[in-house]
Amino acid sequence: MVMVRGKEIEILYAASTIARRNLELAKEIAEKDYNDLLVISVLKGSFIFAADLIRAMHDAGISPEVEFIMISSYGAGTVSGEIKVLRDIDNDVRGRDILLIDDILESGKTLKFTRELMLSRGARSVSIAVLLDKHSRRQADLHADFVGFECPDYFVVGYGMDVGHAFRELPFVGVVKDDA
Repeated sequence: MVMVRGKEIEILYAASTIARRNLELAKEIAEKDYNDLLVISVLKGSFIFAADLIRAMHDAGISPEVEFIMISSYGAGTVSGEIKVLRDIDNDVRGRDILLIDDILESGKTLKFTRELMLSRGARSVSIAVLLDKHSRRQADLHADFVGFECPDYFVVGYGMDVGHAFRELPFVGVVKDDA
């Protein structure tokens, strides 16, 4: 347990564990025969994972182009799960291999939407890399090609993930413990 902003946080995945796993993931990605690879980081939560994984990919001999996309889904009590692109990529994806990087695969709806969007634009292939895979919350038929860790059914923070815009800066993944 660590104290951050007056809250107890239980560490699930330490910074050193994440760093080791990023190197392993980069080697797994390097084993694939990607052609003209374009990495697309799904903002906001994935920015730290994407940066670290892309650097590890460089160490593994991969030199992708990098883009960012921001997707918003409105499902919690508003419109019936509408997914919208808030910030699109600039590159043409036709004929290219795409690697979508996201922080967590939970319901799968946003990543499925983004994957289908890239395929509809003519991508040769679309693979998915996620730091965390939370199977217990899956609503879409979707599986990640590269998974850092299985995630228990907790609301996690740190390493880019937040609660109320707080805790993104933490170098580990953890769970904020209740005040009770």
